[in-house]
Amino acid sequence: MRVALVAGPDAGHAIPAIALSKRFAESGHEAVLFTGERWFDIDVPGVTVAPLEGLTPRPQDDDGDAGSKIHERAAHIASLLLPDLSALLPDLVVSDVITAGGGMAAERLGIPWVELSPHPLYLPSRGLPPIGSGLEVGTGLRGRARDVVLRGLTARSLRQGERERSVARVGIGLQAQDPGPNARLIATVPALEVPRPDWPTNAHVVGPLHWEPTDTVLEPPPGDGPLVMVAPSTASTGVVGMLDAVCEGLDGLGMRVVATMLDPSGQALPEWAVAGQGRQDVLLRDADVVVCGGGHGMLAKALSAGVPAVIVPGEGDQWELANRAARQGSAVVVRPLDAVAVRNAVETILAEPRFAVAARRAAATATDVQDPVAVCLDTVR
Repeated sequence: MRVALVAGPDAGHAIPAIALSKRFAESGHEAVLFTGERWFDIDVPGVTVAPLEGLTPRPQDDDGDAGSKIHERAAHIASLLLPDLSALLPDLVVSDVITAGGGMAAERLGIPWVELSPHPLYLPSRGLPPIGSGLEVGTGLRGRARDVVLRGLTARSLRQGERERSVARVGIGLQAQDPGPNARLIATVPALEVPRPDWPTNAHVVGPLHWEPTDTVLEPPPGDGPLVMVAPSTASTGVVGMLDAVCEGLDGLGMRVVATMLDPSGQALPEWAVAGQGRQDVLLRDADVVVCGGGHGMLAKALSAGVPAVIVPGEGDQWELANRAARQGSAVVVRPLDAVAVRNAVETILAEPRFAVAARRAAATATDVQDPVAVCLDTVR
C-alpha cells in the first residue's frame, strides 16, 4: 500500500507523523510524508519526505483568527497539495488533525483518508465539559448543570467554526457539509482519555506515536542524587524560562538535572545540570521525575515510561492534559511558573510513592490499544 501522510512542522504534530510513517515502512508499505522543511533531513529507512506547500502565511492570512488559520489555510494547502497527490496516487492519506488540508485534498481526489490526532480525542461531547477547560466531568445536579451551561457558552464558537469550514470547503470545490475522515487514529495513552457517551465508532486509540529526532545520548551529571529530567515545551504557546526556574528552585538540594531540547541555547548551567539535544527515551529509564510543559508528546512519553511529572502548562491543550494527568494521580500541576513552587512539587513527588505508582498504572494502559497500521489497512479494504 502507498500512503501519503500530511503534517505541519510543529514537533508535536510532525514527530507522531514521522513515527507512523516509520511504522508503515516497517510493515512493508510505501510511506511519503509531506511536511515542513525542518524535517527534510530525517533519515528513516523506507520513508520519503516531501515539501508541504502553503505553510507560510500569505499577506491576507490572519493567524490571530483561529478560524482563518485552521480553515482558510487548510483549503489553500489542499489546493497546492492536489498536484502532488495526483501524481503520487496513494491508496490512503493520513492527515494530521490540525493540518486539515491533507484530508481536503484526499476528498477532492476521492482517496480514503484517516485523521491522526497526536493527543486524546478533542471533539466536543454531550457528556463532557468543553475541551480545554481542564475540568472533570460534573457530577450531581449542580455539576451536570455546570457542564450544560459551559457547553452552551462554547456552542456559538463551534457553529462559527463549522460555517468557516463550509465556506473554505466550497471555495475549493467540495460540498459544504464536511463528511469527516474514514477513520480517526487517537494516538494517546489510554490513561489520558476520558469516557464519553458519544465516542465515534470510527475512532481508534492506537497509543502514542514516539520517534527520537537524535541518536545522541546525554550523560546525566555525576552523583547519586535524584535525577530530574526537564523537557521545555516545543509549542509556541508553552511557558518560557522553565529550565532556569528548575535550576533556581532545586539549587542546594543535591539533585541532578538533565534538560532535553530540540534547540539547545547553550545557556550557563550549574555543575549539577546539563542540557542538550538527546534521546528522551533513554533518559526516562533513569529519571525519577519529569518537569515539562504538558504538551502531549512529552507527557505521554513520561507516562509510557512510568515516570511521574511536574507539569507547568502553557496555553492550548496543555492545561487540559495537565489536569487529566493530575486527576489520574501521576502529576502535580504548577501554574504560574515559580521556582519555589517547582521545588515543592518535585519534592512532593519524590517523597510520596503514590505518584510513581500512578505513573506505572498509566503505563500499563498502553497495552490496551489498536495497531494504527492495521486500522488503516481496514480503511482501504
